[in-house]
Amino acid sequence: MAAADETIEDIRRASAKPFSVFERMVAWRYLRARRKEAFISVIAGFSFVGIMLGVATLIIVMAVMNGFRSELVSRILGINGHVVVLPAGEPFNDYQALTERLQGVEGVKLAFPLVEGQALVSGAQGAGSGALVRGIRPDDLLKLTTVSDHLIEGDMVGYTAGDSVLIGSRMATSLGLFSGDKITLISPEGDVTPFGVNPRVKGYPVSGIFEIGMSEYDASILFMPLKQAQAYFNAGDTVQSIEVFLDHPDDVDAVIPRIREAAGENVLISDWRQNNRTFFSALEVERNVMFMILTLIVIVAALNIISGLIMLVKDKGPDIAILRTMGASSGAVMRIFFMTGAAIGLTGTLAGLVLGVVVCLNIESIREFFSWISGTVIFDPQVYFLSTLPAEMSFGETATVVLMALGLSFLATIFPAWRASRLDPVQALRYE
Repeated sequence: MAAADETIEDIRRASAKPFSVFERMVAWRYLRARRKEAFISVIAGFSFVGIMLGVATLIIVMAVMNGFRSELVSRILGINGHVVVLPAGEPFNDYQALTERLQGVEGVKLAFPLVEGQALVSGAQGAGSGALVRGIRPDDLLKLTTVSDHLIEGDMVGYTAGDSVLIGSRMATSLGLFSGDKITLISPEGDVTPFGVNPRVKGYPVSGIFEIGMSEYDASILFMPLKQAQAYFNAGDTVQSIEVFLDHPDDVDAVIPRIREAAGENVLISDWRQNNRTFFSALEVERNVMFMILTLIVIVAALNIISGLIMLVKDKGPDIAILRTMGASSGAVMRIFFMTGAAIGLTGTLAGLVLGVVVCLNIESIREFFSWISGTVIFDPQVYFLSTLPAEMSFGETATVVLMALGLSFLATIFPAWRASRLDPVQALRYE
């Protein structure tokens, strides 16, 4: 009798402090499956796997969408001006002075005049495709490092001399062209003759081949020296626009008033956000919707924790009654089952975090592996614009996913743990 009293007193002392060694020991004991509890263990396993996959999927998808947006922004803005200055009426004929004024504006990194037009291009083998011809001064193109620093064949010597062009890698492949070959340009806006308008046809040597990494640009853009472009498109000594690159693209609201003051009133100004509003808005909406949809995976896993704990409480009713009879408080019982369920959520979240980080760090290798296994091109550059699958993890977003998963897991354990604490020892023993 004395030994029993000492045991009861030991239990009371051990459970006096919240989350004591005694409570943790019992919670760990309930996590260990016995043969008759195999079904409960299966539910706990599904809960663990569900939370792990949910967290990993959220981290991977958010990282890929962040990388996708960052790559698109950097490459779109790397070749197109952050601010475009257009004439309100006739094309600019004083573009030299205007460019110098814009170049001197605070916050402007680069400004250059541009002549742009559409043409049909063909190679020596007769293959043809459409092209966007951009006429830029050689010195300005050298400063546009997105192009000049990404030549995979040839050099800038011929372009700098003013008699050659640069083409993208995918255009070169489709036309069967190499550095030093001649590319033929055909423009429907040709010379007017008594027999009608004759298309303008002219050949240019290819000085170099660039690869920006955005397939749409690599397949469709051709750079031509400004003087050659003015002559080819009959632009005289005028340009269609002046493109302005800023030190910080997000500062457009602060810099545009200064650009307008330097350019004068007779101009139209647009920025990269206006020109790509629909595209980037669609990306943002898709990203938010994907986050909400994938969160459902974590919620379903949390519901599995609830069902598993409720079954565990029902199965452990006699054990709970014995603990209560021997002096364990209702709070101690609630904390025991809370820790049991929280352990599943915590380990599942941490495993999902590790899995998500590992996949994000090796996303391109994984893509290539599954492409090799399936024999198909996963994440086709022709469809998704980018040559590689990007992944850019955000510490804030990753922390949000982890905290959300932990919060849902902890919330899911409260109700079953509360039911366990409210269990009547007499009723539990009676129905055993």
